[in-house]
Amino acid sequence: MKTKSILICGVGGQGILTASDLLSDVLLLAGFQVKKSEVHGMSQRGGDVISTVRYGDQVFSPLPALGETDYILAFEKLEALRNINYLSASGIVLVNDFEWQPLPVAAGFEKYPADTVEQLQKLAGELVLIPATRLAGELGNEKASNVILIGLLASRMEIDEKLWLEVIKKKVPAKFIDLNLKAFASGYHFKP
Repeated sequence: MKTKSILICGVGGQGILTASDLLSDVLLLAGFQVKKSEVHGMSQRGGDVISTVRYGDQVFSPLPALGETDYILAFEKLEALRNINYLSASGIVLVNDFEWQPLPVAAGFEKYPADTVEQLQKLAGELVLIPATRLAGELGNEKASNVILIGLLASRMEIDEKLWLEVIKKKVPAKFIDLNLKAFASGYHFKP
């Protein structure tokens, strides 16, 4: 199997690293070789966080080249746009319909781009916008938006749903398993 690449991006505190851990564990359980990388500079201050996961029969590097990523899983719209140059021509962008005000915007020096979704539509092979933060809030905890996004990604991949559920049950603290299973199902069965 050709090596596939997934780039997960967002801002600190959104559960990006947890999502990449879940994804990596599922891929390992499915029998793939997996390599993962993460960058989290100012994440505790709402800065950007990026994790890449590459999988296949044989993976040589955790980092994809520009134009080589099959999926971008974005926890925030502007972060999707910042990383779009990694997407392949036929790549899929799965985006949380959520806006985080970067520091220059919050300070009033810049404006959040009003046309982010339109730009993504022009640049992506396929774009799916999901209100993951709102859906997670309706389930009782906005922090579960990361598992909603993992569910959406899982629905686009050819990996048995049972493997995803097995990993969630193993990795998530017992008191949050039910919430996360509902969050996964919400993303997995989401219809744009």
